[in-house]
Amino acid sequence: MNIAVVGLSHKTAPVEIREKLSIPEEQIENAIALLCSYPHIEEAAILSTCNRLEIYTVVTQTDLATQEVAQFLSDHSKLPFHDLYQHLFILLQQDAVRHLMQVASGLDSLVIGEGQILAQVKHAYKLGQQYNGTGRILNQLFKQAITAAKRVRTETSIGTGAVSISSAAVELAQIKLQNLSNCRVTIVGAGNMARRLVQHLLAKGVTQISIVNRSVERAKELVNQFSDAQLQYYSLDEMLSVITASNLVFTSTTSIEMLLNRAKLEAALELNQPLMLFDISVPRNVSADVNELAHVQVFNVDDLKIVLTQNQESRRQMVMEAQVLIEAEVEAFRIWLRSIETFSTISCLREKVETIREQELEKALSRLGSEFATKHQKAIEALTRGIVNKILHEPMMQLRTQQDLEAQRLALRTLQMLFNLETQEQGFVTKTSSKI
Repeated sequence: MNIAVVGLSHKTAPVEIREKLSIPEEQIENAIALLCSYPHIEEAAILSTCNRLEIYTVVTQTDLATQEVAQFLSDHSKLPFHDLYQHLFILLQQDAVRHLMQVASGLDSLVIGEGQILAQVKHAYKLGQQYNGTGRILNQLFKQAITAAKRVRTETSIGTGAVSISSAAVELAQIKLQNLSNCRVTIVGAGNMARRLVQHLLAKGVTQISIVNRSVERAKELVNQFSDAQLQYYSLDEMLSVITASNLVFTSTTSIEMLLNRAKLEAALELNQPLMLFDISVPRNVSADVNELAHVQVFNVDDLKIVLTQNQESRRQMVMEAQVLIEAEVEAFRIWLRSIETFSTISCLREKVETIREQELEKALSRLGSEFATKHQKAIEALTRGIVNKILHEPMMQLRTQQDLEAQRLALRTLQMLFNLETQEQGFVTKTSSKI
């Protein structure tokens, strides 16, 4: 079996492409079932966040399986394959293993060291198990990746002082407006991102904050967490009237539909009324045509890179320290996976030799006749077992203790060929990363 990941991220695709690939949680079960129904895919797990969509698979034939995943993504996004392929990446074997560990540790995030991604990886693993997508290999891979991420966060300082998407959005707003303290701010959404936005806005001295959410109860819960700040909350039906009374708007919802577009804002705003919107949702909540309004500016998550560049430079040494820990976990996973191949080959060889021993013993006993004493039968059985064990002992020990991976792999392949063994789980054949 081979491990492969096919996907795209903030590094390979702009937000207008990423939002088309996003898979809502309620669609994950069907997506996993479809992926696992393809002839060359044995296991599958889906990691879908605002900055990436990655599909981890265990496959029987790498080239065919990765094409199956790419076609699935094309069908799901309704993007023609030739438009999508340039944004996709494929990583195989150790590269795929290393990538998941880097993602879980926050090293591949738009915000280096952010901690939210680990919870998202855990959730992807949970859904993979729940919907029967993950098996023996992906279960171990995700466990090892979570272990790697925990080590990175506890044994390095990469999580200390890390900015978040929310804080970067507020910083960018301050760069654009200079002073936020007098701004009337609306936040559309009431989840974790919205909560962090409130925290950072209050730290900047903002005193007029309104929360708009589809669920008024959830908006009220968020407001109650900041009882000293006198936040206001409104229903989604009141969104436009609240926005028209604001200078600054942040959107951070999980809606798969555009909440704001040019027509809605043009009808609601006064002529030449200035407004600044920061859309940190994927899929986007604000349509690109809003930028056509002369006095309205829209920024999305890709625009935050201006703020995040400095953060990445200052954390370069921490990343290097984290990579050392990740390499140790990659090696640990490689050893585990190698043990599967060794165990499978040894088991198959033992089973085949034992079958031959039993068949030949039965022939010999039948020739000796029924009068042959039972005690003699037991002695001959013990003798044949002993011979088989003695013959297999040395080569089995050599296989188990071989440190040279290439030498061990060659020995396993030779055994499989010479004895015509059909192992259920093939090995960790090293591949390199590539583009589709």
